[in-house]
Amino acid sequence: MEADLVVAGAGALGLSTALHAALAGLSVVVVERETAGSQATGRAAGLFKSVQADELRTELARRSIRKAISFADWAGAELPVTRTGSLLVARTAAHKAYLRTEASQSRGWGVEVRDAGPDQLDAVTFYRPSGGELALSCPEDVYIEEPMELVRAYVAACEVHGVEFFDGEAVTGILLSAGRVAGVETTRRSIATGVVVDAAGAWTRQVAELAGGDVALAPVRHQLLITEPSEQVSVADPIVRVVDAAIYLRPARGGLMLGGFESAPLPLDPRREPPYFSTADVPLDLGVLAGFAAQVAAEVPLASSGAVAEHRGGLFTMSPDGRFLAGPVPQVPGLWVASGCNGSGFSSSPALGESLAAWILSGPDAQSPLSALAPGRFGVLPDDYLVSSGIWQYAHYYDPA
Repeated sequence: MEADLVVAGAGALGLSTALHAALAGLSVVVVERETAGSQATGRAAGLFKSVQADELRTELARRSIRKAISFADWAGAELPVTRTGSLLVARTAAHKAYLRTEASQSRGWGVEVRDAGPDQLDAVTFYRPSGGELALSCPEDVYIEEPMELVRAYVAACEVHGVEFFDGEAVTGILLSAGRVAGVETTRRSIATGVVVDAAGAWTRQVAELAGGDVALAPVRHQLLITEPSEQVSVADPIVRVVDAAIYLRPARGGLMLGGFESAPLPLDPRREPPYFSTADVPLDLGVLAGFAAQVAAEVPLASSGAVAEHRGGLFTMSPDGRFLAGPVPQVPGLWVASGCNGSGFSSSPALGESLAAWILSGPDAQSPLSALAPGRFGVLPDDYLVSSGIWQYAHYYDPA
């Protein structure tokens, strides 16, 4: 068989790229080793955050929010989105200064960020203010209650627009002709194509290496928990991010979701694991989340006292500069990458997939809004540097440093 474009990996970034390429008229095949959303995407927190560290990521984040809200209109499938907004909270002087700086630059990029009065924080059912916090309101922010709802919406829309899916098939080879991509080999078939999008998440480097390409990223574990249902949580509560504790909270299944960015996260390279390794095999440590909960025990007692209904984790793909890897792989014409989520792949996938598909149609030499995110910006870097820089980026996700 043949296709204009083959996507390796059916997570949020791969599915969005496939959908937008199909909307543009390309014939598209998605190959997934397990099932759509079975890896990091299905374990995501589902949060969309308008305040980002630079103008490009801010534009991608805000456009993704708009596209998520209007998903049925442009994609042709329903997507439930919860529109409660969010609060950014800081309790230390350094983090208050950090939030003020973020708010100022974000307003300059068009983001709606307001000072939140005491009444607004008081109204959050699960949060008990100390009175000394700085709180900012981000009314644009949304979340998707169950991350698989985004996966199902992408898959449904892709099928409406003619995308073919091959689940349960690992990519075993990328065929080259005169140094260019000419096809894909899976465990079950050969697909002739001139374009491959490597959206394999934690397996991105493995897929790129099949074609002789190199991608600068390191997978790092991320964890969250959801408590049993509680009267201390209202479905109307907003997302709350306590930046000095590096945690986020939101209503989930009648209980409270808590996740955070630990200072010494676990790096984990699937290339060093057995062939059957999947995200379900990532070792989890509930003690890390208990430590986060202890940091906000006074303000969010349920985080520590609530019985845990679910504890899950996935692998973030971290890049050396904390930004996406999206664009052509310079060593291999025809090979493109959609990875380097850095904790925002789920929430930026609608706009990132749209821009990447447009770039593919225009050609690798065309100027794109994503040009600054092209994987060639790093060159080839040693593994130990990728791991250390990926850990640093993860650990400093909410850090004024």
